[in-house]
Parts: sequence; C-alpha cells; structure tokens
Amino acid sequence: MRLRDFLEIDFILFVAAIVLMVIGVLFIYSSGITSEGILISNEYRRQILWGAAGFGLALIITMMNYRRIYDLSVYLYLGTIVLLLATIVMGRLGFGTRWLRIGVFSFQASEFAKITTILFMAWYLDNTKRNQAVFSRFLVSSLIALIPMGLILIQPDLGTALVFIPILVGMTYIAGISARYIGFLVLTIVLTGIFLVIPLWQSIIMRNAYPALMMLHNSRFITAICLALSAIVAIALVGFIRYHKRYFYWICYVAGIFILALGTSLAAQKILKEYQIMRLIVFMNPNVDPRGSGWHIIQSITAIGSGGAFGRGFLQGTHSHYRYLPEQSTDFIFSILSEEWGFIGGILVFTLFLVITLRLIRIMRITADTYGSYIAGGLTSMFAFHFIINIGMTMGIMPITGIPLLFVSYGGSALVTAMVGIGLAQSIHVRKYLY
Repeated sequence: MRLRDFLEIDFILFVAAIVLMVIGVLFIYSSGITSEGILISNEYRRQILWGAAGFGLALIITMMNYRRIYDLSVYLYLGTIVLLLATIVMGRLGFGTRWLRIGVFSFQASEFAKITTILFMAWYLDNTKRNQAVFSRFLVSSLIALIPMGLILIQPDLGTALVFIPILVGMTYIAGISARYIGFLVLTIVLTGIFLVIPLWQSIIMRNAYPALMMLHNSRFITAICLALSAIVAIALVGFIRYHKRYFYWICYVAGIFILALGTSLAAQKILKEYQIMRLIVFMNPNVDPRGSGWHIIQSITAIGSGGAFGRGFLQGTHSHYRYLPEQSTDFIFSILSEEWGFIGGILVFTLFLVITLRLIRIMRITADTYGSYIAGGLTSMFAFHFIINIGMTMGIMPITGIPLLFVSYGGSALVTAMVGIGLAQSIHVRKYLY
C-alpha cells in the first residue's frame, strides 16, 4: 500500500471498531468475576487474541484491492454452503447452535456465511445492473440469501438466520429493485411472525380469550384458506390478462402475501423449537414464564435499570457477579455494561455504532464502483441489524433471538467476521475513486 493509499483509510471507522472491542474485553472480564471477587473465566484472554487476529485480518484486507475477490465471490459463497452442510452433519451442538471443530479450533460457519453472501449478492447485482428483468434479479437475490438462511435455521440458529433478511432487503434496495418486490418480502415476513405468534399469545397471555385464533395452528384450516386465496389469485390473474386493470394486479399481490405468510407460518411451527417460539412472545409479557423464557428479559431489564445515569462502577455490578444474567458475556453483555457504566455507558456504545453505520453509509454513497457500493450496503444492514436487535433484546423491546452485539459480545467467529467486514469497507474506501 502506498502512503497516499494509507492516508485514505477511514481512521474514524477503525477507531470506533477498536474502542468497541476494548469495551467488549473489559466487560467480558467483568462477566467472569464472581460475587466474592474471584475470576472464574479466561474468556477475556481469548477475546483479546481473536480481536488481535481480526484487526490483523482487517489490515490485510484493507491493503488488498477488494476487486481481486470479484470473480472469487461465487466460490467463497459455495465454500460456506459446504461448511454449513458439514455443520449440520458433523457439527457439535453448543450454546443453542452447532459449531464446526478443526483441531483445537471451533468456529461458526454461519458467521462467515454473512460476508460471503454479501460478496456473492453484490457480484450478482453488479453483473445484472443493466438487466431490465427486475423481478428475476430480485428472485435470484432472494435465493442467494435464503439458501444459507435455511441451512442455518436447520442447525438450529434462528438469530443468525434472521440477519440475512436485512442484508437482502438493504442490498436489493440499493441496487434499485422495485419497492413492490421488497415490500412483498417484508410484509410476508411480518405476517408470518404474526400468524406464528398469535395462537400462542392468545393461549398463554390472553388465556384463550379468543379461541378462534387457535385456527392459525390448524393445518387443515390454513390449507383451506390458502386454496381459497389461490382461486382468487387465479381469477384475478385472468382478469388482469384480459382487461389490464391494475386492481387485478393488487388483488394477486395481497393474496400472494397471505398465501405465503400462512404457509410459511405453518412450516415454521414444524421447524422451530418450542423454546424459540416462546422467545418470540415473552418479550410482550415476560411474566407469563418468569422462571423460563421470561427470566432472561426480566433480569436484563432489572440490571439495566439498576445502573441509573452513571452506573455502579466497573466491576461493581451485582446481577453479573451473582450470575443472575444468563449468557452474560455473549447475548446480554450490554446489560452488564449498563449496570456498571449506566446510561452514559449505553450512550457511548450507541454513539460508536452510529459512527460505524454512518461511515459505512458514506462509503456506500461515495464509491465509484457499484460492486463496492453493494458490499458497503450489505455490511451496513448487517451491523445495524445486529445492534438494533441485540440492544432491543436486552431492553425487552425485541424478542430474544441469540444475536450477539458485534465487537462487544464474546465470540471469536462473530468478532473476526465483524473485523473482516471493517477491512472490506476500508478496502473500498481507499479505492473509492479508482477500481
């Protein structure tokens, strides 16, 4: 790398990521302290090593021209698909998901699949940017995201699988895909979640106040509704072809959303584990299962609230040291931070993630290369989704999905993946005018 290229590095982006990693190490250390002040975990040491490795990788990728992986994107993507299949067959179950082990190293292929999916989708969207068949571009892009997403769901890892949805939505929007297609996907996903949760919500929270809602768990009823809607779609399609009226098109559009949402919700009932579905509803009322799925949210909210404005002080938290918080070094590390550093500490983390998001958006907007712009857009969607869902989860305003707080939560695969993403963004930034 030439001196001129070195000066083009986005140092603000690097500093924000490094500060978040340092904060992560501090509170991973704190999470390993007991109420007697004894350190019972060496997770912070591993995090330091992974952070150093991730930073080294980020520097190497920054010095490389990201365009060199343009033609390799499909092979990197296929390679992670193979790893995901191997994880399903040979992976070891731990922390609610499966891990691949090679010698003394264990890693989550699902984390690296996020990056390779972004690269491959960016390659595809760049190759088809002059293609007038907008629907086919959206359909193929959806398949690129849904294949790894489906394999990750089988593991089972609902949280990581969900990350591919904002990546798909963000990248296709940036690529100029019609809002109709993106809206169709988003509405289908939202309705799927509603149809999946409503029967459990009314039986557990509402105590069977509306028994008719249980029909949404009746496969025969759903099949009958889908067949009726399919008949409506067929009639409307004939009407559209014959009379070319737009309202026939929108009838097909809306009915198609309900058909897919109902069908997907029925399939999700068979695929998702009971504890995963419970996590989707306890955030509405954690007290319906205070000793089970609701325990996480209750303790997390209590820890965050007890921190006040300035916190109890570093290493002075009670919830983490008395082990009230489950997964406290991973999913709920923000709860420890808020208890010990208070509202001010939380604002610091918010600000750092906002800086990363805004710098990535800036890179996406100023780069002259559409391939680089699509990659930056995918990375922005990934980082923003992780932050919003994890913070919302700890505050009780989002379902518990097991998504880590990137750069901060304990975990080598997630940390290295995040730093690889930063390295790619830096490589694009350094060559934003030349490619």
